[in-house]
Amino acid sequence: MKVEREPALAYGVLGLPLAFAALPIYVHAPKLYADGLGLPLAAVGAVLLAVRVVDAITDPLIGWASDRFVARRAWIFAALPPLAAGFLALFGPPQDAGLAWLAVSLLLVTFGYSLATINYAAWGAELAHTPDARTRLVASREGFALAGVVLAAALPSLLGKDSVGGAAQLGWVFLVVLALGAGLTLYFAPAAAKTAGAAVTLRSALRDALACRSFVRLLVVFAANGIAAAIPAATVLFFVSDVLQAESAAGLFLALYFLAGAASMPLWVRCATALGKLRAWLIGMLLAMAVFAWAGTLGAGDVGRFALICVLSGVALGADLALPAAMLADLLARERSAGPRAGAWFGWWNLVAKANLALAAGLALPLLDRLGYAPGTRDADALAALAGVYALLPVALKALAATLLWCCRRDLVVEEERPCAGC
Repeated sequence: MKVEREPALAYGVLGLPLAFAALPIYVHAPKLYADGLGLPLAAVGAVLLAVRVVDAITDPLIGWASDRFVARRAWIFAALPPLAAGFLALFGPPQDAGLAWLAVSLLLVTFGYSLATINYAAWGAELAHTPDARTRLVASREGFALAGVVLAAALPSLLGKDSVGGAAQLGWVFLVVLALGAGLTLYFAPAAAKTAGAAVTLRSALRDALACRSFVRLLVVFAANGIAAAIPAATVLFFVSDVLQAESAAGLFLALYFLAGAASMPLWVRCATALGKLRAWLIGMLLAMAVFAWAGTLGAGDVGRFALICVLSGVALGADLALPAAMLADLLARERSAGPRAGAWFGWWNLVAKANLALAAGLALPLLDRLGYAPGTRDADALAALAGVYALLPVALKALAATLLWCCRRDLVVEEERPCAGC
């Protein structure tokens, strides 16, 4: 089946509501529960870490089950009720909600999100049959995802000044967006071709994925780069509010960042076609390092400079979203003859992605607390610590990811028609 632009567009629509659900968990939930409800910042970070670690561990199991039982569409449909109910609970807490409410609602929403995203990503990997088609599918999915992120980032500021009330309204808007996006994709997107091969046991599915050296190396680079990207996501609202002292512009900054990422998708598709996915991703990493190094020098009132930083870092984000998953899909294409395994591989991929986000929230927030930062502070040393965690720590981690990517380039140039090393 050849993937044309219209099917790619239909497939990508579901990315919007799924991304809409993901961003508030790490950007708005910490501020809602720490600032709006008055819970300790370190405790909120610890709950985010603990819940996401538990959630991430289940992802390879979900991936294996998704490969063995029922079609991708059925799994996605089954994921919608827990995803919707968990999101409503997370962002519509009662005024006396505590850490237990946060933990339970997080578990519910992340289970639904995992079930949907693993099958959605596997569906896309099974649908395309050429490297360029896989890049277009991922770019379509991530382009819609960025539109969902922009919507989720801007809505809390538009729905009301009260953070708890605005977040509750956000939940009801999400229900509408989820119903529309899921309906369009499930009805109009083409089904993937059936994958031949006998079903494998849980142990074999999880073990076989990690037996592929190229997959493991790509996963390691993805992890280092993902932590670097997740730390700013978990701390950006604090940085804008206290370092820049421009809290009212937070929605605008986030919108600029994600709109630039969405607009950059065609650029990264062309860059990947001309230079290869690996080199294009490396260029994106280097751009992000330069931009965040600049962000670490900003202070109160630097609104215009930070707006430009949001645009440039958003362009770099486009590479992070479009290229790694397309490289993974290329690896999977060579392994189709061994049987259905896209779900298992994307289960590991989701585990690492969630571990990245959990580590970013669970380590960055307690680190800020230990360094003397508290929301609303104007202490110079505390603000310097916040700037360092927000901007400079990601630069160091991006440098590590770029170095690993370049050192492993021979194993990760997956466009070449050669066997997966070590598989």
